[in-house]
Amino acid sequence: MKKILFTCAFAFMAWYAQAQLGVKYDPTVQSTKSIQYFKPKGNLFVGDCIPFSKDGVYYYYWLLDSAHHKSLNGLGGHQWALSKSSDLKTWQQFPLVLKIDEPWEKSICTGSVVFYKGKYYAFYATRLLNDGKVNEQLSYAISKDGVNFEKQKPNPFYTSAPGYSKRDFRDPKVFVDEKTGEFHLFVSSWQENPVMKNNGGALVHLSSKDLKTWTVHEPILTGQPSTPECPDYFFWKGWYYLVYSDNSNTSYVKSRKPYGPWEAPRYQALNEDWSNVVKTAEFKNGRRIAAAWVPNRFESKDHNGEIFGGNSLFREVGQEPDGTLTTRFPEEMIPETSGAQNIKIVNDLQSTSPDNHSISINSPGGVGSAHVEDVPANCRITLEIEPIGLNEEFGLYLKSGARAEGGYRLNFSAANKTVKLGNTTIEGVDGLNKPIKVDIVIKDGIIDVDVDHRRTIVNRTYEQNGSFVWFYAKHGQVNFKSITVSPLKED
Repeated sequence: MKKILFTCAFAFMAWYAQAQLGVKYDPTVQSTKSIQYFKPKGNLFVGDCIPFSKDGVYYYYWLLDSAHHKSLNGLGGHQWALSKSSDLKTWQQFPLVLKIDEPWEKSICTGSVVFYKGKYYAFYATRLLNDGKVNEQLSYAISKDGVNFEKQKPNPFYTSAPGYSKRDFRDPKVFVDEKTGEFHLFVSSWQENPVMKNNGGALVHLSSKDLKTWTVHEPILTGQPSTPECPDYFFWKGWYYLVYSDNSNTSYVKSRKPYGPWEAPRYQALNEDWSNVVKTAEFKNGRRIAAAWVPNRFESKDHNGEIFGGNSLFREVGQEPDGTLTTRFPEEMIPETSGAQNIKIVNDLQSTSPDNHSISINSPGGVGSAHVEDVPANCRITLEIEPIGLNEEFGLYLKSGARAEGGYRLNFSAANKTVKLGNTTIEGVDGLNKPIKVDIVIKDGIIDVDVDHRRTIVNRTYEQNGSFVWFYAKHGQVNFKSITVSPLKED
């Protein structure tokens, strides 16, 4: 009996110690419907995403965050969660697939997954403390099903590359050369002695055939103003793409050859201030679906900066003939609505409405406007906008008041090639002098906009909650057509 009691006590202590290492996560209470704008239940959040796909299944690995990166003395305490789907509509939720198992593991950081010869390989960085200093070192795990991973020894398997920071050495992007069987990693780091002191951000290039001995090559990317985080790398329709993030804002370069020379695109469609560290994965029928996350704001104030952790965000990626990427809403992931509601358009200044779904504004000497009342807090708004000749700007005020006070301005400027949403902007937006289709989703403070299925912009909002939507045009003539307002179904 004493032996049994001792065994039980030991097992309980081992369980209790394990329970203290990582945050508790219950997959059975999470949403299995479309996970656009998903946040796990409770005081938990989505962090960096690791999308992957195989055999028509989209594996959405993501960092489980609690306390906005403050867990384990601010080192993150992150672990990998998994949601997966074969149609992007219904999702399976799984227990944590890469957990914190040891006291020295302070965070299971971002990485990537590759399938090779019947096995899934997950490469990631482990954040730890060495002699009181924070280090990031590389680890990997293997799985037969992409769900149950076993960490490999030695763990970590690679501590640092000569000439690069030990503090910043994370987010490995893995791919395998099918001809040689060689594994390649692009690792986010900082050069210790860059030519330009403030431009030491680099992606270290490592390769190995046996996952034991690693060769350090010339970096694939250098000269960045910060550590280029969460890299992505893929070949798609004749182009190689190298994607990386600077302080969470995502950029990419492209090339016809595997390792460059790289060239910048005409515009950066992946770069949205409130779409953090975008990474992509292929999907059925030659499609490509990007995953990111919308951060929360400090103290839940509209003009405060971001804090780590928030809600999931997905984009469908398109490609123009010159290799430039576009973004749009994935059709399957647009939240369901309960059908279009009846709206009444009120014409205010230099505007007319030929029907209940159209507004024509002609205001060459100032600003013309019209509005709609009783717009639900969570809704989808769709419309077509037709500029007639030149104008200074046009757009909408969302979640606004009875006299267009407050709210969030959605502003289009053809001359500047910009779209602004509240206090965030996307640039290099072509075609704003022509008819465009606009799709707007407002859900729990997230405002997300699809501009003509070519560009997207999102913002996190808190403080303005009016039920008016205003339409306006300045110094020009603009028609707003096919306006629909549809309440979102409750989750």
